[in-house]
Amino acid sequence: MDPLIEVTMPALLRGARKAYGTAMRQALAENGFGDIPKNGIFVLGALNRTGAPLADIITMLGVSKQSAGQLVDALVERGYLERIADEDDRRRVTIKLGKRGRAAAEISREANRCVTDALIEKIGADGMAELRKSLAALIELSWERKWG
Repeated sequence: MDPLIEVTMPALLRGARKAYGTAMRQALAENGFGDIPKNGIFVLGALNRTGAPLADIITMLGVSKQSAGQLVDALVERGYLERIADEDDRRRVTIKLGKRGRAAAEISREANRCVTDALIEKIGADGMAELRKSLAALIELSWERKWG
């Protein structure tokens, strides 16, 4: 019998997240991007994939404004993000990926793809589709019940 069958769902989800996170952090470190702070990979990846406003991405993280500000400051300081003053209104600032941020986001995306491909080899495309469907249902449930 598979010993993971009896593991609680939260523990399984934590382990699954760790598999992706570790692969991405290792790939980034191997390519000179080992200084990305916690949650920085999420911000860089979301900006790269979606171009969503930074405020929306920070909201998805669920961190305080103070933590978000510190994260953005660290990413700007390390060259991953750039602050650009609005030409019409100097009080407004736009945040965008810098060259270093785009490179790190692509490395992270490739590491993510490698883990996903390995998982598909293990459980098949249908299993992966069911897993995604199940995880999406769990997220929807958390929104409906206001758990998340």
